[in-house]
Amino acid sequence: MQMLDARAPASRRPVRRRFGARSSRLTAIAILLPPALILFSLFVILPLTESGYYAFFDWNGYGTPEDYVGLRNFEQIAGHGVFHTAIGNTAKIVAVSLFIQMPLALFLALLIYRKTPTNALFRLIFFVPYILAEVAAGLIWSFVFDGNYGVTASIARSMGQESFFILADRDWAFVAVMTVIVWKYFGFHMMIYIAALQGVPEDLIEAAKIEGAKRPQIVRYVQIPQIRPAIIVSAFFAIIGALQVFDVIIPLTNGGPSNQTHTIVTYLYSFGLTRLKIGFGSAVGVLLFIAAILVAVFYQRIFMKGARA
Repeated sequence: MQMLDARAPASRRPVRRRFGARSSRLTAIAILLPPALILFSLFVILPLTESGYYAFFDWNGYGTPEDYVGLRNFEQIAGHGVFHTAIGNTAKIVAVSLFIQMPLALFLALLIYRKTPTNALFRLIFFVPYILAEVAAGLIWSFVFDGNYGVTASIARSMGQESFFILADRDWAFVAVMTVIVWKYFGFHMMIYIAALQGVPEDLIEAAKIEGAKRPQIVRYVQIPQIRPAIIVSAFFAIIGALQVFDVIIPLTNGGPSNQTHTIVTYLYSFGLTRLKIGFGSAVGVLLFIAAILVAVFYQRIFMKGARA
């Protein structure tokens, strides 16, 4: 009987530990969850709800919206040629991000992923553009592309050519914008790939070398398959980021020339907020929100499910 009594407290210890851990988790949830929900509701749910409400009014942002117009704002958006241009430009940014920016980031990551002082320096150099504020980056590149006193103008004059105003050209302005976007964000994707490559077991690489695999074969059949989840997440960030491009374009072109460099967000800003057409801008915001949600849901169901598996 004494032996049973001595064992009883020990048998109850795991139950007490589980209860204590569960209690601490519940306490943390009770303390941390309400502030997070309040902030999320104030700065996300409430603005989204109000935008959905204002989208059905012709409202300038002052007073209470009273001029109910139904779906007229959406009909105007659907028939506006600049909005079609903005959609096309956003699609171009998505394509450039997926097929130029990401391969460039992966190529550089494969070159400098190993932990050496020289590679650390190059990683810092390539990552600096991402740290730089978007507005600052836009202003810097607007100077570079300036046809009067910019870097491109100096290069043209040194070659005996006339200055070329890239940002004022309808055909080349958006090419310049996409160049800046690739320069600005490739470092972010590069760091994702570097972190993933550093997690690839060296045993696999050494085994491939013993089997006679060359460097391109190791990259194709060993390293890239191993970092596939990182590539899928990187592509998701690239697509969502392309839907939100705004800060780089405004200081560069402000949507010009002739509204040829607008994205969906700059279109919302230029034709909604700056013109005090808050109802119209809210309708654009609703469409953008729906597009982002659809992209996120379908991408997660199609690609990220495989990455988790």
